[in-house]
Amino acid sequence: MVATQSKPLTAKKEFVFNSAAYLLRIGTERARSLKELLDGLRVVPDSSIFQHMFQTLAEHHYIREGFSNDFAHWAFFSCNETGLAERLAGIDVREYTSIRDMRQQIIKVIEEYLKRNTATAERQALETFYFCSSDTVVIPTTFTARNLEDFTEGLRRVSLHSIHYHFINARLRIKLNSNDFSQWLEEELGLDRLADKFEAIDIYTSTLEHVRRQMVKLAESESGNVRAAA
Repeated sequence: MVATQSKPLTAKKEFVFNSAAYLLRIGTERARSLKELLDGLRVVPDSSIFQHMFQTLAEHHYIREGFSNDFAHWAFFSCNETGLAERLAGIDVREYTSIRDMRQQIIKVIEEYLKRNTATAERQALETFYFCSSDTVVIPTTFTARNLEDFTEGLRRVSLHSIHYHFINARLRIKLNSNDFSQWLEEELGLDRLADKFEAIDIYTSTLEHVRRQMVKLAESESGNVRAAA
């Protein structure tokens, strides 16, 4: 937001950078065919949908090519269903503000595909799909911020695990429509436009390191605008 705003650029509530470790849990649901995948999608907890659509980005953040979520990956490599994999990969998670809506879209994509390709529903996959979720263990860091400069420096210095926790994992806690960084920038510093720019970063076409660089660049530019207008 431009420097003509009335709100001060010193936060009342500091931003505490946390990191996290994730304990993977394999659920009771599994799929050996597309029909079983569809059945599992209807009953697994929200945390499992989040795990397979978002959470695995932490493990594969350095991969620039391939399918964007576990469902698409399995449909391609284990079921040899390229068309379905492409449709599942085409689901833009930024369009959803709830896991429930995202779940329904995944189900819809598979249902429509199986209506047109009925013979594939019961075909055995090369590998079983195991529905998983993860428990988060929060790990505090020594980095905090009360202004944009300290916040930018924190972004530069924290680990990628911290970037993932605040930028990706946070979406499950606050129902997918934002992230911890944007929430703090908007609520504590009044930097609505910068918060929106953070939210617009595409996590699927960027590595976590590239996400970090984009945020640092945006924050540095905002700091420059504030200093120039002071």
